[in-house]
Formats: sequence, C-alpha cells, structure tokens
Amino acid sequence: MTAPLLDIDGLRVAYPGRGFRARPLEVLHGVSLTVAEGETLGVVGESGSGKTTIGRAVLGLVKTSGGRVRIRGRDVTHASAKERRALARDVQVVFQDPYTSLNPSLTIGDILSEPLVVQGASTKDARERVRSLLDQVGLPEDAPERLPREFSGGQRQRVAIARALAPEPRLIVCDEPVSALDLSTQARVLDLFIDIQRRTGVAYLFISHDLAVVRHVSHRVCVVYRGDIVETGPATAVTSEPDHPYTRRLLLAAPVADPDEQERRRAERRRLQDTELGQGAHR
Repeated sequence: MTAPLLDIDGLRVAYPGRGFRARPLEVLHGVSLTVAEGETLGVVGESGSGKTTIGRAVLGLVKTSGGRVRIRGRDVTHASAKERRALARDVQVVFQDPYTSLNPSLTIGDILSEPLVVQGASTKDARERVRSLLDQVGLPEDAPERLPREFSGGQRQRVAIARALAPEPRLIVCDEPVSALDLSTQARVLDLFIDIQRRTGVAYLFISHDLAVVRHVSHRVCVVYRGDIVETGPATAVTSEPDHPYTRRLLLAAPVADPDEQERRRAERRRLQDTELGQGAHR
C-alpha cells in the first residue's frame, strides 16, 4: 500500500495551566488520522474541540507532548525552523481571516511573488507565476497592482488560496477558510477548492465547525470532541447518518428553512445533549 501523505499517530498536545503550579491542560488525547495524496479529510467539531490544534500541530505552530506527525513518511514532530522552511514546499495553509494574513501595505503582486523570489525564482518568473495563480483563482488582470483592502472578503480569500498554491504544495491545511464569508461567497470559494484539487491533485486537511461545509468538499470526515476523534468515515455517511450522539447533535445544529422542522431539530438536539450530560454524571 502507498504510504499516506500525512500520517498523525497518537498526537497529544497540552497547554500550560493558568496560575502558579497549575497542571497543564491536555487538549488532544492521542489523535490519529491520515490524509492520502489528492484527498480531502474534513475535520469537524465545535469551538474548543481541538480541531484547530490538529492543524497547528501539522504546521509546527504548537509543541506536541506525545505522538508523531509524518509528512510523506518523514517524522516532522520536532522539526527545526530550518526544516520547517524546507517543508513549506509540501505544506501550506489558508487561515480563517484572509485580511489579517495579508500585509495591508503591500500589493497583491508583491505579497505573492516575495516567497517565490526567496525560494530562488527570478523577479520576472515570479511575476508571471503570480499572474497565472491569480487567473486560476478567478481574480481580475489588475489584481497584482491592487492592495488587499481593495478586495472583498471572498476575493481576499482567493488571494490567500493563490498564495498557498504558489510553491506547488502537496497538502494545504485549511483552517475555517470560509467561516468569515457570507453563504453565497462560501459556496463559490468551496467550489474553487474542489476545482483546484481536480486540476492540481493537492490534498486538503479541511478544518471546520460546519458539517454542511465539510460534506461539500470532503472525501472522508473525522469528528473531534473534547480532544478525541469520536467518529470517522466517508463524508456522505458521517454527514447524513452519523453513529455518534455528538455528530448527530452537530448535524441537528444546521439550520433549515422549515420552522416546524427547525423546532423538531432543536428539541432532538436538547434531548441528545441532556442524555450525554446524564451519562457523564454517572461515570
């Protein structure tokens, strides 16, 4: 069998406790998952579940307290800053807020060409590559000469996607990449992610709190609850007929247009939550 592109085995992450002599707070309790070449794995959970910490651990933005992260078979759990820079060709990221991740004082052309020049491309080649990338994500011809503030939220996220694609990575960590966008813009950006994957074969670790979003883009889904993966499987199965009560609560939280159906969903979600709390009290 071909080794997975990303292989996370028994990952543990703990943050320092608050106050003097406070014990560390473990937010991931031995998480294991894989992402194959060209695959999208959706990682879904509520705020505080630990889903974003998984992505940050892959990017080397948090220290791990146990387990391993392998990229293309190479253990990068404790990679140095120099090794991480070398990994940038294989692993990129698209963050939730595109504006704060773009330097407001630089033009889009400068923002996208700078890392290419650092990696050895000539200024001319970098500029040509930037124009090609911006065309791929559907931005106008004059986009390289404009500043980030001149674009809408959806357009800025397209710029962020173009920047992630610049070094031709094998994997992109997408951390809530559409949650700050309105619904119509979300749909267009999600379709863009799918189209780019079809054309380039890039894999995504797609992190979101929204089951509907991960269902739209993912091949497989894993559900994170309080630092553990409680359910995993094909996206269509997990997002339509989930096994775990927590996943069912996430599914019921999605709004629907029918007021009667929405009320029924709320009641069922409360029932599941009360059952879960009751089981916790008897442990």
